[in-house]
Amino acid sequence: MPQPLPLQPNRNINIMKKAGWILLALACCLGACAPNNVKIEHDWEKYFTKNKAEGCFMLFDNSQGQFQAYNMDRIRLRFPPSGTFDILNTLIALQTGKIPHTSTVIPDSVTGQNLSTDQAFKVGDDAHFREMARLIGRQNMAAWMDSVKYGNMKIDSIDRFWLDNTLLISADEQLGFAKKLYFDNLPFTKTSMEEVRKMMLQENTSKYTLSYKISAGKMGKKNVGWVVGWIEENRHPTFFVLNIESEDPAFDMKKIQLQTTRDILLAAGYFKGEK
Repeated sequence: MPQPLPLQPNRNINIMKKAGWILLALACCLGACAPNNVKIEHDWEKYFTKNKAEGCFMLFDNSQGQFQAYNMDRIRLRFPPSGTFDILNTLIALQTGKIPHTSTVIPDSVTGQNLSTDQAFKVGDDAHFREMARLIGRQNMAAWMDSVKYGNMKIDSIDRFWLDNTLLISADEQLGFAKKLYFDNLPFTKTSMEEVRKMMLQENTSKYTLSYKISAGKMGKKNVGWVVGWIEENRHPTFFVLNIESEDPAFDMKKIQLQTTRDILLAAGYFKGEK
């Protein structure tokens, strides 16, 4: 069984107190260490206010080295990853041999839905990934999370920590993680990362491919949603993260998550095959 990388000492990088330092840190984590590479998009606020929602959106055009962001105050805040943790959960399960491939079925004695991992990933079946985490075990999970430096790296209950506000991650950390996954820069085999990228593929057209993981969860009284992924045109990837929240119980989270993501990407000039 492949062994996780040696544990590394925690590094406290949360030392930025002012907006300028936040901008610099975000640019550095994306490999473009210059504050003038970050463009603040105040106009994107309208996509949140029309739905009476709070949130932030980040975009990184890898070919141009250009970073765009809305709501810098929120970008540094951490939230439960909810189902977006399925990405890392699956990578660890593949790497440690707990599942041989993403077509593996994990029996679910609770719901009776015996889905394969790729099926569960598409529909957001929490029960599947909770069982996956139990198979991985606390020690393996902690070691791999430390290797990746995923969010605050905290684990409480092994099968709920990404759902119950124990594990927290910020939008900029999500974006950096997605970028590393795309470029095979995570400490997993290329085969494992390729399998997970295939699961994330949602749209494949002649002009673009769109890959993401969508999820939503609770943080207190608030419903908090994520969309994490990338859009690729002419083999040029652009990475994006949406974080959105509402306290309205009637808030149509999934519909608004997807529409907000698409609206902002359209406003930024995507889906035309011209990037």
